[in-house]
Amino acid sequence: MLNRVTVFTGSAAGHDPLYATAVTEFAHALADAGIGAVYGGGHVGLMGAFADALVERGGEVRGVMPQALVDREIAHTRLTHLEVVANMHQRKERMAELGDGFVALPGGAGTLEELFEAWTWQQLGIHAKPVALFDLGGFWQPLVQMIASMTEKGFIAPAFSDALIVEADPRALLQAMMAWTPPAPKWER
Repeated sequence: MLNRVTVFTGSAAGHDPLYATAVTEFAHALADAGIGAVYGGGHVGLMGAFADALVERGGEVRGVMPQALVDREIAHTRLTHLEVVANMHQRKERMAELGDGFVALPGGAGTLEELFEAWTWQQLGIHAKPVALFDLGGFWQPLVQMIASMTEKGFIAPAFSDALIVEADPRALLQAMMAWTPPAPKWER
């Protein structure tokens, strides 16, 4: 069941306005499907555009943010709920607990770090939740190619690279997440 997704995206907006438009489209697809979201809680960049679009469409959006970032006044003030935690480790753990799956939208180093942690945890059997890339405009294709190379060279099992959902259409992405079945964990006995 996909009641709420954990969304990773940038605190910057990027140079192309296509990113904000696509993030808004993804938020609308969530709201229209009755699926809520949890994200990092900021009002800046694509994070803010995503939360604004979801709130304006009547969707549930929960933010999780460390106190240090709240103190810097980047917390979004119009969320369904903002949970303040002590540090970034607690933030990621809490975001993972609250979501039924993970979606990476365009972003930078923080988005990559969150994505890879969620995907690694899936491979290790720490969770059995889908992990997806919203590949608008081919944003994630260089990473997809790198993952294919790592798989070809024997560093990622094909079952795990196949388990990563890559979709350019937000509704197709949500359908793929709902139909997803977990691969066997890497170290299963």
